[in-house]
Amino acid sequence: EVQLVESGGGLVQPGGSLRLSCKVSGFSYGGYCVAWFREAPGKKREGLAHIRGTDATYQDFVRGRFTISRDDDENTVHLEIDRLKAEDTATYYCAAGWCSSGSWCFPRGCYEYNYWGQGTQVTVSS
Repeated sequence: EVQLVESGGGLVQPGGSLRLSCKVSGFSYGGYCVAWFREAPGKKREGLAHIRGTDATYQDFVRGRFTISRDDDENTVHLEIDRLKAEDTATYYCAAGWCSSGSWCFPRGCYEYNYWGQGTQVTVSS
């Protein structure tokens, strides 16, 4: 059974940084794709960054502040967020799949994510 567990959320002051982690288990081999999403109150869930192997892509509105990385030894994907803003307040989710075509689009492709974590809350406030 594939499971994704996010961690690292919390209350952060504007301008601060945070590193979210997504622990992935249950995949039979390492060739899966992982992405980070967020959902703010009253807004639709939006994709932020996607990683396949070491190839990472970002939505334009997060490029430069968000960094996605992957540690295959630990089966963990991280999302580092710098210069946090109040508008970054949201529940952050990681998701994984077999890199098949789907409806979640990033600059270099659209993917389907079959497995989702439960989310971790990030609140940016002074």
